[in-house]
Order: sequence, then structure tokens, then C-alpha cells
Amino acid sequence: MGKAAEQIDLAAMQTAAGKACGMLKVLANPDRLMLLCQLTQGEHCVSELEAVLGIAQPTLSQQLGVLREEQLVSTRREGKQIYYSIASAEAMAILQVLYALFCKPAKGDKR
Repeated sequence: MGKAAEQIDLAAMQTAAGKACGMLKVLANPDRLMLLCQLTQGEHCVSELEAVLGIAQPTLSQQLGVLREEQLVSTRREGKQIYYSIASAEAMAILQVLYALFCKPAKGDKR
């Protein structure tokens, strides 16, 4: 490859870094991370998330609002219940890596 082919597109790199930092900032909150981890298992309504994760309702609503605003989750209404699911393929991919690194029991580990 010549020198021109080896040049880094700095503008594209900066844009990508900005997007990655934005995603990482959203994921850096423990409540939001736990919510997303739970949603990797499928769609859940607010009351289910509250019961499973033990996150108080005001905090839960606030963090789900952030995830909605960042378009990481989508919602579906059924009667009075709102169901949440993961809407971001990028977030799902990052969660899979985090699971493999931090949560998945190693072979022979009896966690």
C-alpha cells in the first residue's frame, strides 16, 4: 500500500470516537447497565424490571428515559403497561462483550 492509502481519515476517526464515547457514557451508569443487561433476555415491563433489579421506581423511570432518549431501547404499550426492549444493535454487541468479560462463569467456576 502506498502512503496515501495508509493515511488515517482523522475526521471520520473523530466522529467514530465521539459516537463511541457517547455510548460508553450511557453505559457507564450501573442502573442503566443493569437495565440493559436484563433487557438482553427479552422484553420487560416497568414493574418486572423494578421487581427483578430492585431499582426504585423514580430512578428506574429516569434511567429508562435516558435509554429511550439515546434510542437504546424501544417501547410498546399494552393497556396500562409499557414494555421495553433493546433497540440498538451496537449496545447489544457491547453488552455481549461485557458479559463475556465480566459475567460469564469460567470453565470450572461454580458461580
